[in-house]
Amino acid sequence: MRPLILLALLVGLVAPARAVDLKVATWNLDWFTARPTGDPGLPPDVRRRTQADFDRLRDYAAALAPDVIALEEVDGPDLAAWLFPGYQIHFTADTVVQRVGFAVRPGLAIRALPDLTDLDVPGRSFHHLRSGADIDLSWAGQHLRLLAVHLKTGCQRARLDSARSRDCAVLRAQIPALQGWIAERARAGDPFILLGDFNRVMDPPDLLLQSLRRVAPLARATEGQNDPCWGGSSFIDHILAGGPARGWMRADSLRVMVFKETDRARADALSDHCAVSVRLAIP
Repeated sequence: MRPLILLALLVGLVAPARAVDLKVATWNLDWFTARPTGDPGLPPDVRRRTQADFDRLRDYAAALAPDVIALEEVDGPDLAAWLFPGYQIHFTADTVVQRVGFAVRPGLAIRALPDLTDLDVPGRSFHHLRSGADIDLSWAGQHLRLLAVHLKTGCQRARLDSARSRDCAVLRAQIPALQGWIAERARAGDPFILLGDFNRVMDPPDLLLQSLRRVAPLARATEGQNDPCWGGSSFIDHILAGGPARGWMRADSLRVMVFKETDRARADALSDHCAVSVRLAIP
């Protein structure tokens, strides 16, 4: 019996460690703020949510249950902490209402890194352009770098090199900052995820995506897919994986948390974006 026991012990020693399954998501919450109507920080057409609206979104956040989620258009960390109770929260230092940040489930160590402020291209916009939120997650000797972004709106489908569109010129001017961040990750050999609201349809691959892929190979979770949110459209929220994380992204794991409400008018009370998620199988 002893040789069999020894064999069993050896098999236990060489058995591969179980992969960590990580649910990564992004969600634009569409002016998620408790400021009253008429607040100088809000456009006049922003609809004030009721408490029932807030509670409904919190229910959806609980159902989503991500391990880490990039958040866009959230008025600061306090509201994010209310939406995802118990999560670790990190937001950019921007002073605008539509801030970018992360909510991270306890158990993952989070290291906040300097905001990617180069996305606020000088002289390119009448308004402040949102910085990127940069964090590093670590657990059991492994780590993952993530950058959450909310890029310039107004150039979802037009040619990015169009000389007629100021919005496209601004979006194009934001590309070098993203390229620089990706290049640093590639040089370091980091597994990384770039995610958020890109305000850009990337099918077929356009200049923005091509420009990023020239720096390093990237796997895009939304590749060739249509967004079912509010009746269907093209994705402008994306999750891009680079470095070792390209191999971690589980095939066919893309999910969109569509709202049970079907009246498109409810988008003003909830969000005009649905949460997009993907799963990573991390060795």
